[in-house]
This record gives sequence, structure tokens and C-alpha cells, in this order.
Amino acid sequence: MEKTHAAETPTFGLDLYDEPGHLIRRAHQIAVAMFHEKLGREVTPVQYAVLRMLLECPGLDQVTLAQRVALDTSTTADLAVRLEAKGLIVREVLPRRQRRLLLTPAGEALLTRLIPSVKELRAGLFEGMGEDDAEDLIRLLRKFVHLNNEQSRAPLRVGDE
Repeated sequence: MEKTHAAETPTFGLDLYDEPGHLIRRAHQIAVAMFHEKLGREVTPVQYAVLRMLLECPGLDQVTLAQRVALDTSTTADLAVRLEAKGLIVREVLPRRQRRLLLTPAGEALLTRLIPSVKELRAGLFEGMGEDDAEDLIRLLRKFVHLNNEQSRAPLRVGDE
């Protein structure tokens, strides 16, 4: 049987390491690993986003919260149950079976402790890139998610949209 050398392997005109989807997945994988390394495992990055939104907008109902953090409503409901079980939020029943979510003192204390580490995490994510490249990456990621928002199974909805 004849051996094939790496140089002879067909590439089909594609390089996996230049594919946007692969790079975005890897960037997410790295960001999550760095999140847990810096902040521990008390909360996941998605749980942190939910808690931060509730800090900024106390008393959101679950549907609005889902829209504001770009999650589907069933995922948001599951997250709310988990965060309530951890004592980080309370869910108040509203008319029409909706739930209003509020941070508990423990949730506020956790965020007070985590927010400085999140700022350090941001610096760590961009270490070695330079400030201009970091700003460009954030600007381009914002543009990408804005232009492709409707492709998501849970599009971001903010305000009166």
C-alpha cells in the first residue's frame, strides 16, 4: 500500500483553520476555559450573563430576559430554576403564568465579587493583541452578530423590538 504524505493530502480549496465557523467555535471554547480559570465554576458564562442583565434591569420577566440575552425561553426557564436553587435569584409569579426575576442579596454579592475578575478576564483574552486589535475584534464581532442576529434560533431583542 502506497503511503500518502501530508504535502500530497488534498485540501479541496479549504483550510479548516481559516474557516470562520471553526475559528468562532475555537474562540468560544478558549473564552469559556479562561472564564472558568479566572472566575471558577460557581456560574457558567451564560448564567453570569443572566445575572448581569438582572443587575442592570431588575425584575425582568423570563421572556424579556431571554430576548435581552439572546436565549430561547426554555433555556432561560431552566437557567432561572438553577439560579434560584443556588439562591442567586428569586422568581415571582406574575399574571398569565409569567415569572419576574430578581437578584437575591447572595446574587448581588456574587456579582460584586466576580465583576473585577471579569475585567481581568477581558484583559487576559486580549493579551498580546494590542489595544487597537482588541477594539477591532470587538467591533467586528458586534457587527457580525448584528448582521446575522435573525439567523439565531434565539435572536437578541432589546427595547421595543
